[in-house]
Amino acid sequence: MAKFTPEGTLLPADVADALKYEIAAELGITGKIDTANDYWGNVASRDCGRVGGKIGGNMVKLMIKRAEETLARGQSPF
Repeated sequence: MAKFTPEGTLLPADVADALKYEIAAELGITGKIDTANDYWGNVASRDCGRVGGKIGGNMVKLMIKRAEETLARGQSPF
């Protein structure tokens, strides 16, 4: 059965968090994250891409690349 997300979100919270940590691991920044408390305050905005700034930070670029690869294989990215 389909799993619906609240209005205004693209992914369920657990899926979004898993993706966020997977991308952080690929970028090599997981050592700066307090995973026990889900605290990202030690991660520089430069590492993730500036919030509210130019679109195209490292995490955004990698997430877009992943979605494009998934679509190329004919699968749904969601």
